[in-house]
Amino acid sequence: MTNTTRRVTRALLSVSDKTGLIEFARALAARGVELVSTGGTAKAIAATGLKVKDVADLTGFPEMMDGRVKTLHPKVHGGLLAIRHNTEHADAMKKHGIAPIDLLVVNLYPFEATVDKGASFEDCIENIDIGGPAMIRAAAKNHDDVAVVVEAQDYQAVLDELSRNEGATTLALRRRLAAKAYARTAAYDAAISNWFNRRLEIDAPDFRAFGGRLIQSLRYGENPHQTAAFYATPDKRPGVSTARQLQGKELSYNNINDTDAAYECIGEFDAKRTAACVIVKHANPCGVAEGPNLVEAYRRALACDSTSAFGGIIAMNRALDADTAREITKIFTEVIIAPDASEEAIAIIAGKKNLRLLLAGSLPDPRAPGLTAKTVAGGLLVQSRDNAVVDDMTFKVVTKRAPTDAEMRDLKFAFRVAKHVKSNTIIYAKDLATVGIGAGQMSRVDSARIAARKAQDAAAELKLAEPLTKGSVVASDAFFPFADGMLACIEAGATAVVQPGGSMRDDEVIKAADEHGIAMVFTGTRHFRH
Repeated sequence: MTNTTRRVTRALLSVSDKTGLIEFARALAARGVELVSTGGTAKAIAATGLKVKDVADLTGFPEMMDGRVKTLHPKVHGGLLAIRHNTEHADAMKKHGIAPIDLLVVNLYPFEATVDKGASFEDCIENIDIGGPAMIRAAAKNHDDVAVVVEAQDYQAVLDELSRNEGATTLALRRRLAAKAYARTAAYDAAISNWFNRRLEIDAPDFRAFGGRLIQSLRYGENPHQTAAFYATPDKRPGVSTARQLQGKELSYNNINDTDAAYECIGEFDAKRTAACVIVKHANPCGVAEGPNLVEAYRRALACDSTSAFGGIIAMNRALDADTAREITKIFTEVIIAPDASEEAIAIIAGKKNLRLLLAGSLPDPRAPGLTAKTVAGGLLVQSRDNAVVDDMTFKVVTKRAPTDAEMRDLKFAFRVAKHVKSNTIIYAKDLATVGIGAGQMSRVDSARIAARKAQDAAAELKLAEPLTKGSVVASDAFFPFADGMLACIEAGATAVVQPGGSMRDDEVIKAADEHGIAMVFTGTRHFRH
């Protein structure tokens, strides 16, 4: 059996992120590995007293063009790409004075971080690494002979192998590192191409790539027989991917999906204007409310559908306070996510060891551009995020009766929520709180009836004389194709309606509203959510 271990005698190190570099370089040097390096990396290593050869001494050419050209040379790529047991390759190396490079350590110019901090176009371009990806791909291709490391967290794995194998790496490790290396350059190029597309306002590029960094491997997906993992993308949108988990069990696939739905919805409510709470179950809000403070907003959101809220996800648009934390812990909740939390609130939540508490730092901007993607058989559906917000819409009165000020306030609230509920969507709202939510039905009439029935159930539980849909307003995420859906809402007690409009039968629907003395407004904006 052919020996698949490869002794490391020479390493080329060129890193932007120097975390752990010196310790790693010392460990390599202690094993007699010759160190070759570039620019700032070479200076950092030399400053510790370690012997290091500058890549310019290896190639015979100095760095030039502001460092753009330094490793793009046959003596570098030949040393990485040469197949050690190929006699022709060995002869070429001898003839041209090319020394083998057994270990490549490269992490790339911080392009994603440069974009993230809002740098200029020119600065972003200068932070596109060329030599680094070229070397990484070369080393990864020749992984039979060369080990490639693209981030500091793998330094220890390499050192452990060198210890176990008398200064050699195994093929298994080299293949794993090679796979990671190609994934890293793919994610890097995806970030660059998507940045270009945004800057050039190209909505449908001929090629579309997405890349992400592993946040965590998940126990399973939506169901136990499915595998899953969670990745962070370069856009750094505040939410579950950026949040700090203070306590509780590891998040599941469904937890992450539901928490994202809750936090995107709560982002519609400006924390400077009002306190707000969203409760989500199975990716749909089951209660949303504004209030003078968080605890009141939570109580009013919970009152909409306390049965569904059991085991739900709660999102707040302000820092979680002690009073709200005490109230939340009265029932079983899976996750709480908020921008921040008081120390007292954190201590109260700590009493529920399985309750996850996530602090996201800030709210997502509902107006921010971005992309969403969904896989279909053999393809990828990509679209811009639904960043239409109520505050930017014109509410056009189309009925004889205009909404009262109180109705208009509730209509705007209801339409904010409708954007985040699966279609077909019907939202009953009263006094800035949802009182009935119908989601995900094939018929809009069914959504209207289900939401009304939910309100009846809530009234029975709260011992109210009548459901809160009496005197409520109603929002529909898309137009009413017939009057029947709206009539079902009127039957439930709604007095005003907001919908996008645009149906061939708008006149019929408006006429029915007028006949019942209902106020109706059109937004001209649809919020389908599938």
